[in-house]
Amino acid sequence: MAQQASTSSGTTRSTAAPGGGHARAAGGTMFAGVLLLVDGILGILNGIAGIAADDVYTRIGSYVFEWDLTAWGWIHLIIGAIAAVTGVGILRHAGWARAVGVVLASLIIIMNFIWLPYLPLWGLIGIAIGIFVIWALCADWSESSPRAE
Repeated sequence: MAQQASTSSGTTRSTAAPGGGHARAAGGTMFAGVLLLVDGILGILNGIAGIAADDVYTRIGSYVFEWDLTAWGWIHLIIGAIAAVTGVGILRHAGWARAVGVVLASLIIIMNFIWLPYLPLWGLIGIAIGIFVIWALCADWSESSPRAE
């Protein structure tokens, strides 16, 4: 709940964070933008490694979602580039970036789940980052829906 302060003219003003949200949620949104930017850059590097040499990642046995590692490289490269641009958009408070960030974080979660056999620890970290990004971007949606006080 936002606190209110009285001004000299007798009116009240809200002391909430810019945009009407809570300071913690607004900070979480900025952190989500940074995480999306960093995850995008790491996705680009991951994609380049997968495209440049198929032997960078270990070969696994029989797996349901077994694809060519070069294809995985392109997927990581494209999603990573879009995620990095979206992260910059979130940091610059672009209106389109919040919704695109939620969709991208969802795709990143799915992509990291399918990627688990290749890099299990990094896949779990990517899933956790995606969950946090979705939470942070949805927790302070104050620009598009006013909060009841």
